[in-house]
Order: sequence, then structure tokens, then C-alpha cells
Amino acid sequence: MQLTSLKLYMKQFLHDLRAQKLRTFLTLVGLSWGTVTVICLLAFGYGLQNNQQEQMKGLGDNIVIMWASNTSKPYAGYPKGRWFGFVPDDIKMMRQNIPDLEAVSGEFQRGNITIRNGRKSKLIQISGVDPEFAPMRTIVPEDGGRFLNDIDVNDKRRVIFLGNDLRDEIFGEGIDPVGKAVLIDNVPYTVVGVMVKKKQDSSYSGRDKDKGFVPATTFQSTYGDRYLDNIVFRAKTLEIHKQAVDRTYETFAKRYKFDPTDREALSMWDTVEDNGFMVFFVAMRLFVGFVGFMTLMVGGIGLANIMYVVVEERTKEIGIKMALGAKKGFVLFGFIFETLILTTIGGGIGYGIAQLIISLAPMMNIKDYVGTPTLSLQDKLAVVAILGFIGFMASFFPARRAANMNPVQALKL
Repeated sequence: MQLTSLKLYMKQFLHDLRAQKLRTFLTLVGLSWGTVTVICLLAFGYGLQNNQQEQMKGLGDNIVIMWASNTSKPYAGYPKGRWFGFVPDDIKMMRQNIPDLEAVSGEFQRGNITIRNGRKSKLIQISGVDPEFAPMRTIVPEDGGRFLNDIDVNDKRRVIFLGNDLRDEIFGEGIDPVGKAVLIDNVPYTVVGVMVKKKQDSSYSGRDKDKGFVPATTFQSTYGDRYLDNIVFRAKTLEIHKQAVDRTYETFAKRYKFDPTDREALSMWDTVEDNGFMVFFVAMRLFVGFVGFMTLMVGGIGLANIMYVVVEERTKEIGIKMALGAKKGFVLFGFIFETLILTTIGGGIGYGIAQLIISLAPMMNIKDYVGTPTLSLQDKLAVVAILGFIGFMASFFPARRAANMNPVQALKL
């Protein structure tokens, strides 16, 4: 019986399709266009969000970059405006007194350093750092190489880790320089690794791809710098991140004798707080989803208009069926079935076009700007739910009107 009913519904659908060719075509165009709009907006929004997250992690993953500053409050007989500098022993102090920290590294910096390989030379910036610096700053060595290790630091080895662009300029693109020597201000250093190319849209002293990294102890013994330029640290978990930051203020306040509430004494770039910017992208995706939904609603209105026209044209036929015993549910579901079929066809066409656009987008060299458009499972389910909702709402009211007809009055029309 159910199979017979479905055959009747399909037969009636094909009849109405032939009778309303232009209206049906325009409705399918509206539904398809709306589906393309929703899917593309969601996919490109998702790609842009992922690209921005990847760019932000190029600087570092949930890290804090800290600089010494001037005190802004008098404390224990000391005037405000007092400056102090970080020294390597501060790193040991942090490791011993702040158990909330997962990693910490000091950083010396110096620019206008000459690196030379044969006849090729370049002025660069080098950083003297600890081994923990690399994982915090999302610095990954290429296969066959490594970053600096504890032995390099303890023995003050003259080794250097190169940014990928710096390697390309000094050795040539794709050349493996590991184990080879370069001259840093005419002093020989051995290359131990090259950084894997990464996205990085922000920095505090230049892009890592153009830098060289040497052990902090080697840097200090070579150039004689007393003070670190900055300190980089990361908490063990995001849950205790704020606690780690507060403990850092307290620890340095005790060591350098400034007010623990003086937040200007230490200047911090907290990338965890910057992650709040990602809320903007979530809001943006919700907004574009709403815009797409409203676009689909236009197609849904056209679909509802067709169904009202169909009800008017089939009034007498509906009256005959009901007079012969057809129940309201049979009439109601018939119209809903036709509408959902149209919605499925329009949505399917739109989905196919959108997938084609998404698959062609990576060929347009826009990945660095908007990322790779991706339609997540959640977004797919959302599009299906929106189409289903619009199809049901577009059919329900015309179908209810048809099902509530009085057979006698319908036969008179």
C-alpha cells in the first residue's frame, strides 16, 4: 500500500512538473543558488578561520613573550620609573619557582650579523636561545636536521639553526646544509638544521624564516651581552595559564623588588589572550550562515507559491479523492512529498556546483590569503537541516490548506 502511494505521489509530481515548467525552473534556480551561497560562505569562512589560526600559531602556540620594562609604582623605598634587565639566571629561577610552566627560554638578539657561505653573504639577525625555544615558537626542523640541544648549550658549541629562506639564500633552494660550515662574523659555525616552512603573520623581531638561531651560552660568550632581550614561556595547560602569568609577576617582583601589582614593570605579549580574536571568526561564520539561510528563504518562498498554485489547480481533484475516502494525511503528505523532492533536486544541484567551486579554489593561488575552503561534517549537516526546514515550511501550509478542504465545496469550484 505504501509503495502504491509513493508511485501515485511520484506520478502526480511529474504531472505538476510538466504543468509548471517555468515556475519550477525558476524555483530550482533559486534553491540551487541559495545552496551554493550557503555552502561557499561556510566553506570559505572555515578555510579563512583555519588559515588565521595557523598564521597565529606560527608565532607560537599559547606562549607569552616578556620584556623587562620600567616600574610604575614606588615600592619599598624604591622610586617609580626604575628599570631592570633580565639575565640568564632568571631562567633558572623561573624553572625552580614557577611549577606551572611547561617550558621557558631566554632570548638574546642581535642584528646586522654577517653570515657567509663561500661567495654568498647576507646581513641577518641571530637569536641566542635554549632548546625549549623551538617547540614554543612552532619551529620544526626539516628531516635530517635538528634544533639546538642541551649539549650545544652546556658546551657552548658553535652551531647554528637556519630559517628556511635564509638557507635558500645562502646555500640554494632545496640544498641540505646540515653538517656544513658557515661563517658568522668570520667565525665558523656548523649548521645543524633548517626550519620547515611555516605560516607566520606576526612577530616581535622579524620572521623566523630569515633568522639564525645559536645556543644562548655561545651567543653570550661571543658577544658579551649581559641582559636577555626577552623571555618566552608557556604554561603546562590553558587552565593554569593565568595562574602561571600571575606567579611570574610575583616571582620577578620578589627578585627585583617591585610591587607585585605593578603590571607595567613587566611587558607581556600574551598570545592566549589573542586567541579571543577567533571568536570574531565564529561570529562571522554564523553571520554568513544566516545570510545564506535568508538567500535560501527566497527560493523557499518561490516554492511555496508554486504549491499554492498547484493546490488551486487541483482543488476539484482533491475534492473527488476525499469524497472517495482519501484521508487528510494522504493529501497532506502528497504535497509535502512533492515539495521535498523539488528541494532535494535544487539542493543537490547547488551542492554539486558548490563542490566544484571549492575544488577549483586551491588552483587560484589564494591559499595564503583565505586558506583552503573546507566544508566540515557539521556544516554539511547544517545545510541539509536548513534545506529540510525550508522545504517542509514551504509545503506545510499549502498542504494543510488542501487537506482541510471540504469535499463538497471543492467539487463545486
